[in-house]
Amino acid sequence: MRIAVLDAPQRFRFEDRPVPTIGDGQALVRVAACGVCTSELHMWDGTTGGRGLPRAIGHEVSGVVERVGSAADGLRAGDRVAVWVTEGGFAEHVAVDAAACFPTGDVPLEQALGEPLACAVNAVELAGVALGDDVVVIGAGFMGNLVQKLVQLRGPRHVIVADTRPDALERAARLGATRTVLVGHEPLPEVVAELTGGRGADVSFEATGVQAALTALGEVTRMSGTVVIVGYHQGGERTIPLAAWNWMAFTIVNAHFREVPTILRGMRTGMRLLASDRLELGDLLTHRFPLADIDRAFRASHEKPPGFCKATVVVDGALA
Repeated sequence: MRIAVLDAPQRFRFEDRPVPTIGDGQALVRVAACGVCTSELHMWDGTTGGRGLPRAIGHEVSGVVERVGSAADGLRAGDRVAVWVTEGGFAEHVAVDAAACFPTGDVPLEQALGEPLACAVNAVELAGVALGDDVVVIGAGFMGNLVQKLVQLRGPRHVIVADTRPDALERAARLGATRTVLVGHEPLPEVVAELTGGRGADVSFEATGVQAALTALGEVTRMSGTVVIVGYHQGGERTIPLAAWNWMAFTIVNAHFREVPTILRGMRTGMRLLASDRLELGDLLTHRFPLADIDRAFRASHEKPPGFCKATVVVDGALA
């Protein structure tokens, strides 16, 4: 099988490897598509200094079950699934535990990105957004959009979305934001104060991974409100005004999850929403590349050209 390996910063190479063998409780999945995750960009762009390379990255996988082990209960050949793997997803096949496969229903496989959906599901559930809440989402990229969509399923009063990119805010408005704020042109704290009668947001999500957005969380959230860190913060230290946050009695939610059962539970919930048409991802997948052009997929994810939200690598176009 063909697999893409990140050989050095900004350079993939392709290898031919044997198709993986599977254990009794596993399935062999022919990969249809694999999304490009922000967490992988630091390896690709050289921020990590090349540590850990070469490495076969890729973990946002969907595909079709080709073969199952003798104890792979609930799965059969031909099933269309979203799967959880930790790496090696930019390949023609992956071997995966049966418990980490989730049905996609009629959703096109290139849209069945269960792993990032799990991250957003778990973030919103841990944040505890309630009916009638006022919610701020700072960052209107792919994860911010997912958070926004899931928050809106919970019946908030206001969903205020802030970003530095006009095109991203236009998308957030189409998705249902009640108010958008172009950072640098409007003061976000003043907008939130006006809409909430001076009280501040009940729950605020940061979905950018940059210092400025992290700082802004405390400026827009009410006393005893909840601040949620969704952004992937790597490549340098971050600071928060802890004395102020302490005084404001914020509930601080770190919306990053490493326990496998939590990840799988989020995938199960997310794929139920997707497969039942309660949620859609197709409107967020803006850039599509074949496996041979994986370098272009990562460059687009890094540079974020106008209109960009999410890049996917299509491994098997007939399946995707």
